[in-house]
Amino acid sequence: MKDSADERLSRKGILHLCLVYVLWSTTYLAMGVGVVRGSGFPPFFFAMLRMPMAALILLGTARLQSLPMKPTRSDWLSLVIGGNLLWVGGHGLILWAEQYASSGFSCVMASTAPIWATVVELLFYRKRPSAALIISLLVGFAGVVVLSVSSLGGTTGTGAVWALIAGPVCWASGSVFQARRPVDLPPQVASGYQHLAASFGFLIVGVAIGEPMPHPVLSAWIAWAYLVIFGSVIAFTSYVIALRLLPISIAMTYAYVNPLLALFLGRLLLGEAITIRTLLGAGLVILGVFTIFRLKQGKGIWVRSHGRR
Repeated sequence: MKDSADERLSRKGILHLCLVYVLWSTTYLAMGVGVVRGSGFPPFFFAMLRMPMAALILLGTARLQSLPMKPTRSDWLSLVIGGNLLWVGGHGLILWAEQYASSGFSCVMASTAPIWATVVELLFYRKRPSAALIISLLVGFAGVVVLSVSSLGGTTGTGAVWALIAGPVCWASGSVFQARRPVDLPPQVASGYQHLAASFGFLIVGVAIGEPMPHPVLSAWIAWAYLVIFGSVIAFTSYVIALRLLPISIAMTYAYVNPLLALFLGRLLLGEAITIRTLLGAGLVILGVFTIFRLKQGKGIWVRSHGRR
C-alpha cells in the first residue's frame, strides 16, 4: 500500500511539474502580447496592474486555508526588498525588453538567472569556485554572448539586450537575498506579500519614467488575465507542490525545458524566427545551468569557503 501511495504522489508531482513547463513557458508569449507598442500596455503599468490582483488571489486563498499570515517587522523588510528585486528588477526589465525582443529569446535570456545567482553567491559568500564550476559558468556566459550578438543588428536593439541581461541579475540577487533572509511564512503567503510590495515598486518606476496612459486592445487584456491566473497563481502553486513531491533535481528541470518550449511556442504561435545562433546560444545556456545544478547536488561547486556560509 505504501508503494501505491508513493506512486500516486509521484504522479501528482509530475502532473504539476508539467503544468509548470507549459504555463511558465507561455507566460513569455502573454507578456509579449500585453506590451505590444501601440496596442498594449506600457510595461511597468502592465505589471503594476497584475501584481495586486495576483496578491489578492494568493492571500485570499491562504486566508480560506487558515494559513499563518502575519509577517514580523523583519519579514516585511525581506518581503519588500526581495519582492522588488524579483519582480520590479527581474520581471520588469524583461517585460520592458519584450517590446522589442521575441518571447522565445526573452525566455532563454531569463533562464540565465541560475548562472547569475551562482555569481552573486560567489561574491556574497566570498567562496572560491571549483574548476568545474568555472567551466560551467564560462559555458553559460558563452551562451549569453552568442545570444546577445545574434540579436543585435535586428529589431531587438542594444537597450533590450542589456535589459535582458540585467533582469536575470536582479532576479538572481532577489533569490539569493531571500535565501539569506528567509521569512517564517507559507510560500503562498510570502509570494502574495511580495506581489503586493512589487505593485508599489512598479507604480513608482512607471511614474518616474513617465509612462503614457494605456490604450490596450482586447488581446492585451486577455494577456493580463492569463498572467494573473495562470502565471502568478496556478503555475506558482504547481511549482510549490512539485518541489514538495519530487526530488529537487526533477523539479528544477523547468529551467532546461522552459527556454526550448518557449522558443518552439514563439515560432508556432507568433511566427518568431529561430536561427542556428539562437539554438547554439540556448544550448550553451541550458548546458551551463544543467551542470551548475548537478555540481550543487554533488556539492562540488566550491573549493573552500572564505567567509560565512
